[in-house]
Amino acid sequence: MKTTGMRSAFSMITAIFIIILMATVSVLILGTAGKMVKETTAEYQREQAILLARSYTEYAIMAVTANDHTGSHCLKGIQGSFQNYEIDVKLLYIGRGLDPSCGIDRILANDVSTPRSPLNVIIDVFVRYPDYDHPADHKITYHRRTLQKI
Repeated sequence: MKTTGMRSAFSMITAIFIIILMATVSVLILGTAGKMVKETTAEYQREQAILLARSYTEYAIMAVTANDHTGSHCLKGIQGSFQNYEIDVKLLYIGRGLDPSCGIDRILANDVSTPRSPLNVIIDVFVRYPDYDHPADHKITYHRRTLQKI
């Protein structure tokens, strides 16, 4: 009878050890899964910001070509939003015959020496989106700068 009690005690200790081991492994698995979800969400947000920046760059190029840059109606910037993303496009001009009423801070050079030089536009696109790990209104900014000949 004495051997049965020892076997029961040994079985109980083995069961407790296995339960603790399984709990530890499951905590590690859950922690890894949480990190993977966080990284996947951050990567998705960054890719979305990159695509929005490319899209708004193309939109700005189309808008500049549609506007009369020699008159007083030059395009200074574009603002937009998409879901939780805020997009701000700033335009700077380099060329000949640009109207000073466009703004001294928007024209980098108005005296290009070659008359055939095309209009050049520097397009700065800023895409801001929320960082879900910092709930206190913390935003991440993605910036893209493009130099385009028009």
